Amino acid sequence: MQQILLTILLLTLSLSGRAQADYPPLFASTLAGAQEQVDAAMEQAFLVPTPVDMAGGYTHEVHKQNWKTLENAGALYRLTGEEKYAAFVRDGLLQYAEAYPTWPLHPTDRSYATGKIFWQALNDANWLVYVSQAYADIYDWLEPAVRTKLNTELFRPMADFLSVENPQFFNRIHNHSTWGNAAVGMIGLVMDDEELVQRALYGIPASELPEDLRDDDSGRIVSESGRAGFLAQLDLSFSPDGYFTEGPYYLRYALSPFLLFGRALAEKRPDMNILAYRNSILGKAIDALLLEADPRGDFFPLNDSQKGMSLYAPEVVKSVDYGYALYGRDPGLLSLAREQGSVTLDKEGLLVATDLAAGKARPFQPHSIAFTDGPDGDEGGVGILRAYGQGDEQTTLVMKYSAQGMGHGHFDKLSYSLYDLTGEVIQDYGAARWVNIDQKGGGRYLPENQTWAKQTVAHNTLVIDRTSHYEGDIRIGENHHPDLYAFRADDTTFQLVSAVSENAYDGRKLQRAQWLLQDTAFEHPVLIDLFRATGERPAVHELPTWYMGQLMRTDFGYTTENILQPLDSAHGYQHLFLEATGRPDADMATIEWFGNGRFYTQTMATESGDEILFVRPGANDPEFNLRRDPGFLLRRADVASSTFFSVLESHGSYNPREEVARDPFGTITGLRILVDSEPYTALEFTHQSGTTWLILFSNATADPDQEHTLNINGQSYQWRGVHHLIKQ
Repeated sequence: MQQILLTILLLTLSLSGRAQADYPPLFASTLAGAQEQVDAAMEQAFLVPTPVDMAGGYTHEVHKQNWKTLENAGALYRLTGEEKYAAFVRDGLLQYAEAYPTWPLHPTDRSYATGKIFWQALNDANWLVYVSQAYADIYDWLEPAVRTKLNTELFRPMADFLSVENPQFFNRIHNHSTWGNAAVGMIGLVMDDEELVQRALYGIPASELPEDLRDDDSGRIVSESGRAGFLAQLDLSFSPDGYFTEGPYYLRYALSPFLLFGRALAEKRPDMNILAYRNSILGKAIDALLLEADPRGDFFPLNDSQKGMSLYAPEVVKSVDYGYALYGRDPGLLSLAREQGSVTLDKEGLLVATDLAAGKARPFQPHSIAFTDGPDGDEGGVGILRAYGQGDEQTTLVMKYSAQGMGHGHFDKLSYSLYDLTGEVIQDYGAARWVNIDQKGGGRYLPENQTWAKQTVAHNTLVIDRTSHYEGDIRIGENHHPDLYAFRADDTTFQLVSAVSENAYDGRKLQRAQWLLQDTAFEHPVLIDLFRATGERPAVHELPTWYMGQLMRTDFGYTTENILQPLDSAHGYQHLFLEATGRPDADMATIEWFGNGRFYTQTMATESGDEILFVRPGANDPEFNLRRDPGFLLRRADVASSTFFSVLESHGSYNPREEVARDPFGTITGLRILVDSEPYTALEFTHQSGTTWLILFSNATADPDQEHTLNINGQSYQWRGVHHLIKQ
């Protein structure tokens, strides 16, 4: 902790007394951009309209831009000393001080915690977090009478509104409450209001809220722990290794208040050691965030996530800069900062820009990792396998076996997604939402988020009897989780992630194992997938594959539907159009598609009676809220237990300018399940060259020291550990 405090002191000294021309290039360009934005705003009237609109609407966007402008103006005064910027902040805040007391609750009334400036209290908290920084920048410059007016007529009432007047918003363990806690605490530190600081740190006294009160996303309001406040958020929102239970999309969002309030506490309350709290959990959270992105830098769209949010988003600039300055100075973060193209206008950003200019950057290369979930790390997790090739080539596999993820969680146990340098290969749908697009439900989550995006069939995992995991009921799901079975990434040519769920369906055990195999026989790493489901009652098993691209060919016949009908009536199936039905041979089936310039071939082991259903979302979607992405379901009916085995190849390319296809066909010519028993499964697949790979897998124990013996067709195989690969 002494090292962290020394770092803060040195950073403070380095920023003071600097002429603008002395700043390193990236800091100077960021400062110039802020100055250009604020100078342009100062030439216009500063508007404080009466709130009426949802996200994306006029008043929403004006107030959102105001917080950004005020924050930038405060930073400009702090960095340049030009009083015109302080005066601009003062005058803008005085306008809010006049208007805020006259505003009722936002008229939209569509949130479990309606705001005043915005449609939800969450956005009011956003506003206060950022504006409190501007207020801190000019606080000592202000005349005492102006400070008193702003404190008593604007900021204290706003802090009370976000906390004691909205306990259902403030007293949760959730990203919403993190913003609320940080907002109240940061403004409390600025005003030296100890009551607000304590309220932010520890929450407010237990209220009479119903025990099972839920938010707009069905998430629990009252924490089972009975705790609330910023310290409880730090203790309960993250696993010990920094994984955020709501997923990377919301971690990216929540890290801003965590870091800003944490940074303010470190300066004003150094005795708290907040940046080292819980074994430096904020530093671990930053590391976790940066490791949860695909080869293009987009965050994995786990749970409720808008696709396209990435390492290069504005909020992540803060995570990179603070992670570098306060937690280890990893030179790989400097290369991310360079790609982001900006830094924070503070001591941390200055250090990043300085070291970047000094040539200290190194390539950022994320590695394979298994994250735990839950405050104690015992509620499943997420496994990420990465295989690198030549140049920037990277293949990334993500298996999700985490806890429910609160109200933003999906019913997708043991689901997976696959990425390469071209983008998504096998996709996770993400959320049905258009953030800040007024035409689409005011930017809120759309009804189809509940009826489609959260349902199991929208993911790449097994659906039984067309019913979602945990019956699609969050009240069941939040009490259960899968468990990691095995994670082996030491051998980068043959990596494994495997997990088990025994409660997604009553009386059934689901076990999945996936490997990334790198071999010179294949142009890119291949994905090997084994999914075992065991039970006692016959049922319909359907395993979806949501691929990105255009279907090229199958090796089996199929019948297309001229009249599209919903596949079923509930659990997401009501949104699926059945486009075609195929009946593959009773041994193997192959499906080929083309996407993002590459060809892909999935070869699957099949049984007599199997069907492959080609489907696409769009049914019962009157507002066209769903993407029409293609997928297929491998359907196996009337079986109590079933095992699915497939190999996915990436190969070749197509140049539309030259109209030349290179290696458009897959190379797997044979694929079999040789053994499938309670203790062992043996898988075999054959390359067109005649080379065969045999994978031996222990279903019963993952002990790395356990020795195994398995007889296959009269031949005995011995190995140690959970799996073994034989190339012959």
